[in-house]
Amino acid sequence: MTRHPLRVTLGLAVIAALLGGCEQLGIPDPAKTAVQAEADGKAVGSACRHAGRAIEDCFTLNPSAPRAAVFAGWKDMNDYMAEKEITEVVPQLPPPSPPGTKPAAKAKHGKADSDTDAAAADKSEAAADSHATPAETAPTEERPRKRRRSATAE
Repeated sequence: MTRHPLRVTLGLAVIAALLGGCEQLGIPDPAKTAVQAEADGKAVGSACRHAGRAIEDCFTLNPSAPRAAVFAGWKDMNDYMAEKEITEVVPQLPPPSPPGTKPAAKAKHGKADSDTDAAAADKSEAAADSHATPAETAPTEERPRKRRRSATAE
């Protein structure tokens, strides 16, 4: 009879330990996820305000961030900057392209399209001077190679 209460006590201790470790199993906690999303939204909004971006631009550039949190962060940073007389920081990177447009692709070795456009213009001017036909002067586009599927993948 003394073993039965010992088994029950041991079983309850094991169950409590397993339930206490749910966070270690990767099960998301909705309350913590909501708090994290709120904090991220406020950080995005305050960063947008500090960079001198309009709130509408901030919404457009961060569509997955909660709008209320972004606005709260933007407003808090605006009040703080006005109180401390802080000026906006000029962004060092060029502004991002609008969401509907395709970003400029980079050529080999990290050169931008403007470099390759200038090189193509130089080639076309040289070809025009040598009286070449238009088919010979047309720049060739480099196409990405298609990968073949291996026989074992099927």
